[in-house]
Amino acid sequence: MKYIFLTFLLLGFFQATFAQTDSLKTNINDEGFEIIENYIQNNDIEGNFENNDIFEALEIFQRNPINLNKASYDQLEELQLLDASQISALIDYRIRQGKLISLYELQVIPGFDLTTIKEILPFVKVIGGLDDTQVPIGRMLSKGKNEIMARWVRVLEERKGFSPLTEGEEGSRYLGDPNKLFFRYKHFYENRMTYGFTAEKDAGEEFFKGSNKQGFDFYSAHFFLKDYSKRIKSLALGDYAVSFGQGLILFNGFARGKGAEVMSIRRSARPLRAYSSVGEALFMRGAGVTLGLNDNLDLTLFGSYRNRDANLLETVDVGGDVIIDEDIAIQFSSIQESGLHRTVNEIADENALRQTSLGGSLRYKKDNFHIAVNALYNRFDKELLRAPQPYNRFFFNGDRLLNLSADYSYIYRNFNFFGETAISDNGGLATLNGLLIGLDRKVNFSILQRHFEPQYQNLDARAFGETSSTNNETGVYLGFQINPNRNWVFQAYYDMWKHPYLRFRVDAPSVGHEYLLKITYKQKRKMETYAQFRFERKQQNAPDPEAPIDYLIERDLIRLRLHLTYHVNKVITLKSRAEFSYLNDNFNPNSRGYLVYQDLIYKPKGIPFSLNTRYALYDTDNFDTRIFAYENSLLNEFINPSYYNQGSRFYLNFRYTGVRNLSLELRYARTFWERPETIGTGLEEINGDVRSEIKAQVKYKF
Repeated sequence: MKYIFLTFLLLGFFQATFAQTDSLKTNINDEGFEIIENYIQNNDIEGNFENNDIFEALEIFQRNPINLNKASYDQLEELQLLDASQISALIDYRIRQGKLISLYELQVIPGFDLTTIKEILPFVKVIGGLDDTQVPIGRMLSKGKNEIMARWVRVLEERKGFSPLTEGEEGSRYLGDPNKLFFRYKHFYENRMTYGFTAEKDAGEEFFKGSNKQGFDFYSAHFFLKDYSKRIKSLALGDYAVSFGQGLILFNGFARGKGAEVMSIRRSARPLRAYSSVGEALFMRGAGVTLGLNDNLDLTLFGSYRNRDANLLETVDVGGDVIIDEDIAIQFSSIQESGLHRTVNEIADENALRQTSLGGSLRYKKDNFHIAVNALYNRFDKELLRAPQPYNRFFFNGDRLLNLSADYSYIYRNFNFFGETAISDNGGLATLNGLLIGLDRKVNFSILQRHFEPQYQNLDARAFGETSSTNNETGVYLGFQINPNRNWVFQAYYDMWKHPYLRFRVDAPSVGHEYLLKITYKQKRKMETYAQFRFERKQQNAPDPEAPIDYLIERDLIRLRLHLTYHVNKVITLKSRAEFSYLNDNFNPNSRGYLVYQDLIYKPKGIPFSLNTRYALYDTDNFDTRIFAYENSLLNEFINPSYYNQGSRFYLNFRYTGVRNLSLELRYARTFWERPETIGTGLEEINGDVRSEIKAQVKYKF
């Protein structure tokens, strides 16, 4: 009964009377709220979201807003809050009408509705004056700002991996303590130069002993220079990210997928970017540079050499422990990207492989057109040999791989054509082409076609698609957005695809489709509410052990979400949500699930602290009907847990800023499951029905 009561309580907020607040300032965590949820849900990622470079970039732009009167196309694209048509319209307006006098003038530019203007307000400015002069590197190094951040995380209950082996028990245990530690130092000069280093130790990893005598398990350092002169567009040393085209051969940045942002399907990122995240996979280590050969032609070159975690195939057994003999091992079966080195076996995989990556891009751009040719060469010091399975027949095996591609973008009036075509050195082909159309100020339309042959091989691709592998897929995506007035927004997409060859747990060619409908109603400075319906149909192997061969069944998944953000006053904001899931696979009994939660965000004026909290109830029949829900957390941390089975979850974040340039934060989170004897699996198993976690963070700027 308590679940039903809370559901009606939450839905009752939709009939509330709303008070007014005059704050238009966008919080970066709120800015990524739906973007992260959609991204993680599409990619089945649970827990902490490590690849947060887009949000760190927004934080820099918030401190150093872009001047809309001088920003280039590439600088506006780097903001990632404007699509190509909006950027082109802004630049065209500057050419025809001259510099903007006020930010409110954006309302007369085609494509800039009030929602878009509100989203970009914290990150842009409008000023006149002379163009920026070249600033000496010495001044950037000595006159910039500095930031130190330290974080501690610990699960309070004892997990199996930290308990001693009982008499007669076999297995492994974590070698380190249960504390997770993070430290970062960063220096930046406006948004033009940054350097710093990052260090992290995961729970269970050793610290200043054993395999980590150097202290932390992961270290990362970077130096990045941007727009130094007309000739030096970017310079990256140490760790950095690289992205080319639409991601068919290489994309290290944050890549949006299918979601309500139907006009954001086009990949857009600066070829080189600084890297200071703690993800241990999606980056390069070495040097890269983008040179402006002339006003229209840019050349990007990079080289990277780094160690990778991998499962080696040649091992010896010593006293029950698996030991890698690197003098014997000449092959590996897979690359490990978790970055976890807690047990003997995980440590055996650490830095077992050396990878060399070389690449470049030659890009020609003039007015509203660009075309680029891109190349990426990867080489390993050992040979990749996957376990032979029918579904991975066309996957890459070997020690070297070459990918080539060409990408383009052309804007004609309200039409933005874009795409990329790539080839791997075995002859496999992949192509992706799209069109963004601004039919008028109130209607936008998007189309995207992709065709990735099963034979196409890649290691670093992250293109738009149903799966993340960027091969064995052909599909068409259609999206539209209607803004009939300043209060209403209608968004929808339909995507259909087929996989011409087998996939993991899909032992025949398969097809699928999905669609999403979202209706949003906004009252300026008061509230925002939306209803979202999502349907997905996929094919998978039937769970029938008595069948002589696997056959495919259709799996229908339905999700319905009702959400309300309500500004009680200038200090208090409430967020309420009810979400439901329903699964029918035409084989097992139908399964259902729901989640309801209530958020309270408290930001008093003139008092140096703020807090936000959530209480959630959930009940799902199984893991397949799990529901994702993004959580506010510490600054620069993004959490998206999945809720499944039955229970409740509570968290409280507290932030204190009473000391100049110093921010102190605490977070406590507790999840309760009803009637289980244990929580989690493997070495993460907890005896009992509660899992609680505490975090502390300090951030100091000087």
